[in-house]
Amino acid sequence: MAGRSRSLGWLVDGVRSVVTRLVPDPDAALLSPPLTFTDDRGRTVLFRPYDPADFEALVGMYDDFDPTQRAQGTPPLREADVRTWLEKVLAGPSVVACVDDRLVGHVVFVPDGTDRHELAVFVHQDYQHAGIGTHLVRAGLGHAKREGVTYVWLSVEVWKRGAQKLYSNVGFSTVNPMGSTHRMSRYL
Repeated sequence: MAGRSRSLGWLVDGVRSVVTRLVPDPDAALLSPPLTFTDDRGRTVLFRPYDPADFEALVGMYDDFDPTQRAQGTPPLREADVRTWLEKVLAGPSVVACVDDRLVGHVVFVPDGTDRHELAVFVHQDYQHAGIGTHLVRAGLGHAKREGVTYVWLSVEVWKRGAQKLYSNVGFSTVNPMGSTHRMSRYL
């Protein structure tokens, strides 16, 4: 009987080892801003927590945002609407991405009234496809965790496979794959 316990223990340890290698640690995806990163185009990007002094620069970034890049109606199209929207969404933790003192990205964690936070991330169209969005989400998650956020969710359109892969790579799981959007979530 003792030999059987030892072999069973060995098997359990082996399975744990394989699972650990196959299922990445979601906390390994978290970064803690401020930090810098060199994107795929050689630009130095600074990720730092949002400061109220950034408000006008954020308005400018969103006002210049390509309307075809909007997701689920955000960001709004008109500057006045951007200002109103930002005043609402900036209630939670937020991180900005800067290149040469220009705000080029923003991730925000909007409280939903249930001790959970909705993630929204935007990268200006001139800075997309260079790794900034992935690092921005990772920096945002690290900052949100440090600020006490414990559960994050988001909605992503079904046709945005690249975004779904990014979110999966940083620890999100699909919790509702129905309809035109998928709901994904993770604990911090």
